[in-house]
Amino acid sequence: MKCIIIEDQPPAQRILKKFIEDVDALELKGVFSDALQAMEFLNSEPINLLFLDIHLPKISGLDFLKSLPNPPHVILTTAFSEYALESYDLNVVDYLLKPFSFQRFLKAVAKVPVVKATHVLTGDTETASMPKSHIYIKSGYEHIKIHLDDILHIDSDSDYTEVITLERKYLSSEPLRFWLEALPGANFIRTHKSHIINTDKIDKIMGNQIYLEGGHTIPIGRAYKEHFLKVILK
Repeated sequence: MKCIIIEDQPPAQRILKKFIEDVDALELKGVFSDALQAMEFLNSEPINLLFLDIHLPKISGLDFLKSLPNPPHVILTTAFSEYALESYDLNVVDYLLKPFSFQRFLKAVAKVPVVKATHVLTGDTETASMPKSHIYIKSGYEHIKIHLDDILHIDSDSDYTEVITLERKYLSSEPLRFWLEALPGANFIRTHKSHIINTDKIDKIMGNQIYLEGGHTIPIGRAYKEHFLKVILK
């Protein structure tokens, strides 16, 4: 998910950059100190998500948001609580009140729907394709077709990932972030910094362990547990 930061305070910029770097599903494309700088960027680059401060030089974050004909998803970051009601009238995803924790940041990001990136100012939105039943894995010099229903889990091991099915393992050079963007979010969810699972393959959940078909056991990371249980138990 491609995102940018619009924030005029360097300490707040550094915190957001660090939090974004720690979430593989997010790809930071730019940091801007005022909204007018960001507007030029948004005119030419597809972006899914804005982290937007309210008190900015030249034009406020809320006025900037109102000026966009086709805005991407927005998470507001501010030290002032009095704008919350007005912001939700603008359909923002969440309202992060500074200072906020990494867990609160993750909770906000988890609310963002997985959608195609949008050219904000031109209104040029890519047409969503029909859900795929399979995916191709690049393994060495081969592209191997795998049905999504066959995938149990995907594991990261530093420089590569393993896609696990009941029959075999497939070694891929793609990072875990690639799979988070490529697989349908309704069925595949991250439960740990090193693991994505197919929720259709869950046999049971016990403590901080997920038991999948075929005797596979995957841990639930502390930072991901709240979102995982919310998705599974809704």
